[in-house]
Amino acid sequence: MVAIATPRCILSLFAALIAGLVPASAIERVQVTPAPEMNEGCPGLIASRPLRPIPAALASDQVRLTYAGHSTFLIESPKLVRIATDYNDYVRPPVLPDVVTMNHAHTTHYTDSPDPAIKHVLRGWAAEYGKPVRHDVQIRDVRVRNVPTNIRSYSGGTEMHGNSIFVFEVANLCIAHLGHLHHTLTQQQLNEIGRVDAVLVPVDGSYTLDMDGMLEVVTALKAPLMIPMHYFSVYTLNRFLDRAREKFAVEFSDTPSVVISKTTLPTAPRFLVLPGR
Repeated sequence: MVAIATPRCILSLFAALIAGLVPASAIERVQVTPAPEMNEGCPGLIASRPLRPIPAALASDQVRLTYAGHSTFLIESPKLVRIATDYNDYVRPPVLPDVVTMNHAHTTHYTDSPDPAIKHVLRGWAAEYGKPVRHDVQIRDVRVRNVPTNIRSYSGGTEMHGNSIFVFEVANLCIAHLGHLHHTLTQQQLNEIGRVDAVLVPVDGSYTLDMDGMLEVVTALKAPLMIPMHYFSVYTLNRFLDRAREKFAVEFSDTPSVVISKTTLPTAPRFLVLPGR
């Protein structure tokens, strides 16, 4: 019969062995069965567990941007307002947002069935076709407003006011999400957008605005920080970045999240690429 030893028993046997009281052969016959709490309490590989966001407090002048993928970012404010851009049924942030913005060029930019627990659902188009929609809401320490733009229709024409550029004013920063932008901006639209500290830019160069047009837009906006989105492959992303490098610096982040503040913005405009899906 083989003896089953607890961890405490093993320690006692080794102490006796060192003291010369127990022969070494006695140790060989002992099998160790971990205590139940050791089996239950020891976690597996981290990668085997679902990804969960780890909340970290933000200073009053900081904003966290996390790239979920495609055109969806999670924007978090110092007072814990969570915003998801171009909220849809395919790519979503890992937490339920308080506010979602949507555009309707394709179903990857909106959903017809947002979670009922979302307090503010801001659609970038009006219920009446061709009419502009206007949002200007304050949620704790975040102001969200929009500037309507046009999109190409499926018939090859133009849908007036079918897209919105959403502007988020938080922590003394202005962050603009260009949505599914299809044209360069008029001076009136630039005036409505106002000063921008960070801009989230679709860079596919085909479904949205072509590369030259998009570079014209970001040049006009003069944001210190530009973050690419809405690309479908590494090739598409690099094609845009190769063109952008002719005028701007390009930097890559190892993580999909970045915390920004007025004091940490680049001194010269640059693209920051966040990994996403």
